[in-house]
Amino acid sequence: MIPAVDALLKDIRNKRIAPVYLVHGDEPYYLDRIAEELEKVAVPVAERGFNQFVLFGKDTDVGAVLNYARRYPFMAERQLVLVKEAQQMAGIGDKSAQTLLEDYALNPLSSTILMLCYTKEDGKPGLDERKAWVKAFGAKGKLLGVKKIYDNKVPDWVGEYCREQGVKVSPKACQLLADHIGNDLKRLAGEIDKILINLHVGEEISAATVERLVGISKEYNVFELQKALCQRDVVKANQIVDYFARNPKDNPLVVILAQLFSYFGKVLLVQSSKDQSEKALASLLGVNPFFVKDYLSAARTFPLLKVADIIHAIRRADALSKGIEAPTMHEGDILRELVFSVLH
Repeated sequence: MIPAVDALLKDIRNKRIAPVYLVHGDEPYYLDRIAEELEKVAVPVAERGFNQFVLFGKDTDVGAVLNYARRYPFMAERQLVLVKEAQQMAGIGDKSAQTLLEDYALNPLSSTILMLCYTKEDGKPGLDERKAWVKAFGAKGKLLGVKKIYDNKVPDWVGEYCREQGVKVSPKACQLLADHIGNDLKRLAGEIDKILINLHVGEEISAATVERLVGISKEYNVFELQKALCQRDVVKANQIVDYFARNPKDNPLVVILAQLFSYFGKVLLVQSSKDQSEKALASLLGVNPFFVKDYLSAARTFPLLKVADIIHAIRRADALSKGIEAPTMHEGDILRELVFSVLH
């Protein structure tokens, strides 16, 4: 959990409620979680019909939102006005509308809780915290920005999420989920929740559990491909590649290449490190010490120059997958060519 998010959630759970909230960033999981927590405590269940308003940016505008905020609650102490996808509100980019938001944030109605959830959309700039109206939310309430976590932090996030649910999880299970799903935290949380429903009391989430309940093949996954490459097992590596080629939707090439690039990039770091202790390497690679032996084994299998050649081959495969050089080349053939170059 991001410390600032954790602190805000604790304040909300303890009913230390601010009059205005502006949460923003490119990680919708945390924006939704904060909003859900506020919905739980802001207004009693019996009073929500008349005093809780959940709006969506694409269906409203700044003026309408402020009209809701300025009304008084109906036979209740306070009301909640929550705007999801606030970046889509009509007029949100206009100076006049921003001035109205600033004026309200500086003088909020004490009986209203106003929360704007502003999601950074792909290819568009995020919220500028230097703007006066944004600063006003921070001055009189809570302003919080959250960013997507880096891929190498996802296994730690999985472990932390499982611990929050009171369940033990193995390092390999964390890595398997991270490799299969990536840094989509909402989807990760959903998959873990599904696992928990089918888990026996006191049972640990193991790699086998993930393979069984998430639908990851036990024999044919990127973990096993990396292992086959490291062991120079030509037959096994090609069996896995053939499986990937037959099931491209479940095994997209772009994801496989990204994971192989990360793997061999870490092998290169191991080879260039002066300190070869398990603790130092785990810190350098940003991985659980459980996995250090795998990278050490790969570093012994492939000489430094060969690893550099492999990374170059992965980059070439990525270019081919995007139609550069060979616009009609099949994804399975691209991966077969890559595996051949790694093993020969």
